[in-house]
Amino acid sequence: MAGIRMENKIYEVGVYCRLSKDDGTENESASIATQKSILTDYVKKQGWHLAKTYVEM
Repeated sequence: MAGIRMENKIYEVGVYCRLSKDDGTENESASIATQKSILTDYVKKQGWHLAKTYVEM
């Protein structure tokens, strides 16, 4: 559009994965691995830069 300047911004983002009490294990579960995968794919599709992944178990 004329008169509107579009800037390309790259966002630095973090993702947060949380282990459910229902998993019943202290090891990294398939639940965490699945969350990481889904969130990482989403970040990439948005064109963002994944700066950090936080995991709560």
